[in-house]
Amino acid sequence: MDLEAVRTFVAVAEAGRFQRAAVDLSITQQAVSKRVAALEGDLGVRLFTRAPRGAELTIDGRAFLPHARELLRVAERAGASVRPGSRPLRVDVIASRSAQSGLMRGFHRAHPGIDLDVMMLFDIETAVTALRSGAIDASFRAVAAPGRPLPEDIASVRVLDEPLQLLTGPAHALAGARSVPLARLTGHRIWMPGIAPGTEWGAYYDDLIAAFGLTIEVTGPNFGSDALLDTIADTPALATFMGEHSRLIWPADHGLRRIPVTDPTPVYPHSLLWHRDNPHPALATLRDHLAATTPGHGAPGTWVPDWVTRHRPPPDDRKPDVP
Repeated sequence: MDLEAVRTFVAVAEAGRFQRAAVDLSITQQAVSKRVAALEGDLGVRLFTRAPRGAELTIDGRAFLPHARELLRVAERAGASVRPGSRPLRVDVIASRSAQSGLMRGFHRAHPGIDLDVMMLFDIETAVTALRSGAIDASFRAVAAPGRPLPEDIASVRVLDEPLQLLTGPAHALAGARSVPLARLTGHRIWMPGIAPGTEWGAYYDDLIAAFGLTIEVTGPNFGSDALLDTIADTPALATFMGEHSRLIWPADHGLRRIPVTDPTPVYPHSLLWHRDNPHPALATLRDHLAATTPGHGAPGTWVPDWVTRHRPPPDDRKPDVP
């Protein structure tokens, strides 16, 4: 059904005359008549009768009018849902308690007038597909896994290097350490059931294992962070890694310890990804905010996989079009 014809029908019904509707719509009276005739042909009914006082709705026209108005309202809402500046900025983070979520909370505090829609997609392929389709505007990721470069139409910037910490229970052999050199973790069992093969974080920990001879176990189902913390607290032989900015809460009697890892400090590289042609005006605001509020990356004494440091995204010279 032609929405312009529906819009013209509503204009004639409200104006009471074809000529007045033509003025309101800034088109000719002939165009008004053609649109109404085409709509009547689609519906198979007469919508108006000509009368001395102008155009009067038929019984079918009166029945159709409220639905026609609702069609126009739905069309307006549909357009607004994807119109830059009138829809939320849609940003993907990996987890609600992650550093990325914290970055978005900081952005919201700094720019409370920007409407946000924060979601959680699983892996980088899903996120890139969503960026290219326009389903999301930005995604926090670890750039890309080895051998899987980003498409040319996806831009990225590294925004935060998050140090890893060792999380242990109170009876773990390293529980009393104020910090622990990375090499000292060789031989200790580190349990991380959330590592999924084929993900960018899976690639990160594979390289960490290869570089420092660590033992990272992914056995057993992943029941979430609460179950992980319960197990670490009760099992002296197990520890796990967590990001320095991860916001986790556990019962006081767990006695868990967060211990900085040093010499070198492994850092998880968070990058912001977006489509180069995305015109949402708040996207540039988000990028500027992150550039101004997050510390630099590549600090001395830190470690990231080679495939992260080799990634040099081309500069994003194209500026978003602000309507």
